[in-house]
Amino acid sequence: MSESPVLDAASELARHAGDVALRYFAKDLVLDRKSDGSPVTDADRGAERAARDWLARRFPDDGIVGEEFGITKGDALRRWIIDPIDGTKSFIRGVPLWGTLVALAAGAEILAGAAYFPALNELIAAAPGSGCWWNDRRANVSSIAPLSEATALTTDEAFSLTPRRRDEWRRLTDRTALSRSWRDCYGYLLVATGRAEVMVDAQMSGWDAAALYSVIVEAGGVFTDWDGRATAFGGSAITTNAALARDARALLHGAPSRAVGQA
Repeated sequence: MSESPVLDAASELARHAGDVALRYFAKDLVLDRKSDGSPVTDADRGAERAARDWLARRFPDDGIVGEEFGITKGDALRRWIIDPIDGTKSFIRGVPLWGTLVALAAGAEILAGAAYFPALNELIAAAPGSGCWWNDRRANVSSIAPLSEATALTTDEAFSLTPRRRDEWRRLTDRTALSRSWRDCYGYLLVATGRAEVMVDAQMSGWDAAALYSVIVEAGGVFTDWDGRATAFGGSAITTNAALARDARALLHGAPSRAVGQA
């Protein structure tokens, strides 16, 4: 797939942890609730433990930031950022649009990112300068330029968008050909592979965005937070193909000049 060791490692780790999660998929699970009310299962915890064990063997000097078990070696120069199951709500209902997310970062710089969708057998991964790879072939965003021909996605209009952002989202979707709630990381896969043009989340954790940032950018797209900053750690995400970067962000109350400057 690539000549990038970090990209290959991120891809291997995503597959390893995701395959552990897949063992639990479409089976009876004990569902717990985190302090924020979001669901968590033995599948989430088991997959992250598997990822941590893999990293302890392969990269013992690196830090880890995991959604389920927090930070290990927080002062390390590099850190692996892990979301063992992005889309737990889909997972527990037997819907296959969930993924395992892995990123390697040094400070705010993303060195590699991978998203693996075990129930669909799809892997997309990228690293700066190495391109974006979807099941071992190059991935590219679409070239669709008119909003009237675009597909816009969000995780969940009711829960992932604040009331103000919901109005902005509707201002955008009033102009697009199609809008859907294809949830969580799956929507970003669709943008990176040219099957959708816009994916937005007004609230997004770093362990979700970090893996997807390089995927979108290396596929030729634009990834910013809602204020137009090119970062995976802004707490929100607007991703687009390059052709729609300015127009989409203008409708979403972003900062279109900075967003286009990244493209």
